[in-house]
Amino acid sequence: MKNTLYILLSILLISCGTQKEDNGKLKVVTTTTMITDLVENIGGDLIETQGMMGSGVDPHLYKPSEGDMTKLANADLIFYNGLHLEGKLVDVFEKMNARGKTTIAVSDAIDKSTLIGSDYFASNYDPHIWFDINYWTQITDYVTETLIKYNPENKVAFEKNRDIYLEKINTLNEELSDKIEELPKENRILVTAHDAFNYFGRSYDFEVVGLQGLSTATEAGVKDVQRITQFIIEHKIKAVFVESSVPRRTVEALQAAVEAQDHVVEIGGELYSDALGSAGTDEGTYIGMYRHNVNTIVNALK
Repeated sequence: MKNTLYILLSILLISCGTQKEDNGKLKVVTTTTMITDLVENIGGDLIETQGMMGSGVDPHLYKPSEGDMTKLANADLIFYNGLHLEGKLVDVFEKMNARGKTTIAVSDAIDKSTLIGSDYFASNYDPHIWFDINYWTQITDYVTETLIKYNPENKVAFEKNRDIYLEKINTLNEELSDKIEELPKENRILVTAHDAFNYFGRSYDFEVVGLQGLSTATEAGVKDVQRITQFIIEHKIKAVFVESSVPRRTVEALQAAVEAQDHVVEIGGELYSDALGSAGTDEGTYIGMYRHNVNTIVNALK
């Protein structure tokens, strides 16, 4: 399957090249739902945006389909997260770069010395950068500058869209900070399915504990469940959380392990980690996703 996709990509690149749509619009392909939402906010109707991944899709494990390869081959620009978030796509992007395709990692906007490191992840950095709102504002500027570079005739409109979006992001940050102040600091312990929320924790002073590592490709084992069970009991944690893009079974196993020791921990709700919610809903946007997560966390841990 892997070789078939590479062969298809080569054929498509030779036959299609990189060109704008007949309507003259820049054709942009994005990987994760967070990046798709951002690009749509900046580009609006001035560009053609196609997202590869949908609601509930885990980018750590995502494998491109033949349809994805067609989208990529026909794109003028490709935005992806980087830092090995889209682990199964790394080879594809490398081959596309070698053939002259423009692929852009939005994580390049961030000073890597400020990233959270990891001894256990391929890139040595936590890739879940969208949970740092300051990073997301930097990425917003970076995406805007890139769109202007490749579509300069729409510079004024892109910058106006960016300014409107950044104002919404700044308002969101203030709103979330106020909401989190409702939660006593001793209750700010977030237990989730995998380590997607470390930037959130750093930003809002939460201790974050994940059953799985930074990548969902690493399964949680019995020792992980046992270790976190004891942690929950010792810290009297009221609730743990499932994630929309990760199977519920590991968190449910954790809940059962706690109950087996005569303690109770609730599943406090579903958080959006590696993907947004369904298109057309509030949670299907970056702003709505973040608001949902914080409201869910604070209300469950009070």
